[in-house]
Amino acid sequence: MYPFADLALARRLERAEGLANARCVEARARVSPEVGAAWIEVAGALAMFDGPASPITQTFGLGLFDGADDADVARIEDFFTDRGAPAHHEVSPVAGPAIFTLLTGRGYEPFEFTSVLYRPIGERNLDALPNPSLRVRAIAESEAELWARTAAEGWRETTGPGDFMLTMGRVFAAASGSRLYVAELDGRAVAAAAMHLHDGVALMAGASTIPAARGRGAQLALLERRLGDAFANGCDLAMMGALPGSISQRNAERHGFRIAYTRLKWRRTRL
Repeated sequence: MYPFADLALARRLERAEGLANARCVEARARVSPEVGAAWIEVAGALAMFDGPASPITQTFGLGLFDGADDADVARIEDFFTDRGAPAHHEVSPVAGPAIFTLLTGRGYEPFEFTSVLYRPIGERNLDALPNPSLRVRAIAESEAELWARTAAEGWRETTGPGDFMLTMGRVFAAASGSRLYVAELDGRAVAAAAMHLHDGVALMAGASTIPAARGRGAQLALLERRLGDAFANGCDLAMMGALPGSISQRNAERHGFRIAYTRLKWRRTRL
């Protein structure tokens, strides 16, 4: 049964994703201490810095847990400004109109949207059967580089050449609590995915398939394995994020995910 998409659900989902990203920031601090990665909590929101250009450099949960005011947002802005990064806030509409009024009053405007999807987890989750020629397995700790390189190869088509996504993959692999998986075809890793667990919520993340292996059901097989492992570890909900109207959203909805809400990402355009 799907729980109602209310404030209680939004808090669970946002905290699960926020803490997963905080663990990545902590991993960055260990892997690349020169970046100065750090995170703080202000009025219930998690503000994290992972480098000025990192997609993780933003806040999660602003306005959802405590009534953030001008002083709180100013403190968060100082946290980012002191590190040479813009202040970005990814905000659930369930937080209510007050936080949006506050942000617009401080010169912010929305520039990015994310569909936050969720579904209940049970003993049997998917109707479709994965490709039997695929082997899905959790990686050993010594295989973190294999996971990072597989994930980066799958992301390269959209992010372009360079080491940025490989470095991000290494950070994800080093994050505390990350559960990492690969799908293998003929003995070769062709797809990667990750999962983070918090308060009964399983965050599905890091999905990537190398171009030559797409259309073979690798992500379906990885999803089935992760949902099963999440249920075995006491989770009752799975979540993921996707670009509204994207193929990723469509595929998630085909496999039982529903949109809880569309999250808005805000940036400051005037002082």
